[in-house]
Amino acid sequence: MSSALVLAGHGSHLNGNSSEPIWANATRLRHTRQFDEVRVGLWKEEPSLSRVLDGCEADAVTVVPMLISAGYFTRTVVPREMGLQGRETWRGGQVIRYAAPVGAHPAFAAVIVERAIAAGAGRADAVAVLGHGTRRDSESERNIHQMAALVREMGFFAEVEAVFLDQEPNMLQLLDILTAKTVVVVPLFIADGWHVGQTIPGDLALDGPETRHDGRVVRYTPPAGTHPSMATVILELAHEAAR
Repeated sequence: MSSALVLAGHGSHLNGNSSEPIWANATRLRHTRQFDEVRVGLWKEEPSLSRVLDGCEADAVTVVPMLISAGYFTRTVVPREMGLQGRETWRGGQVIRYAAPVGAHPAFAAVIVERAIAAGAGRADAVAVLGHGTRRDSESERNIHQMAALVREMGFFAEVEAVFLDQEPNMLQLLDILTAKTVVVVPLFIADGWHVGQTIPGDLALDGPETRHDGRVVRYTPPAGTHPSMATVILELAHEAAR
């Protein structure tokens, strides 16, 4: 049976860098040779989600949303644009399986840990798991808290807490929420876009990868979604969707 993998991303009309991690993961996954085809479909860029399967003749297709949490994009946009009818869609003898978003898989917690350790986080340090958050969808909040809990359970760091850009507990209070001298902030975003590169550093008054505030140290990592280990998370999701 032939197989295809589709990485479904948001994309952006304003920031061409937003889709770079998706293309990078597609390249990594092609090299594994676990699928006959690996395609990328985007909502706001080309190739579009609505046409990503044009000419795809694989017997089985797995669609993996390149998002941190389930929400409007995963529940409405991708199914609508791709004509999906739930977790499994049959179309002309082809089965299309729809996986959960990458940021909701337990393996994503290991990516967060890798980001924090690469930034120098140790057992005496704190990690702030920074999500976007939204007042419109509680699923996003639950997922960020779940990832923070999974990282906490691994026992690598003294403290692990979830903070948010757009809701409470807000990232502006991270030095009050966490007590360790060194706090490592890991942004849970797929790409190094406007929020990661400008909004968050500006609001937190960060000077770069390391900033000192009143005798304390704040380290800021690249977004979790750009880590090469994301390819492993995608594979886990694709294999689970096929079971």
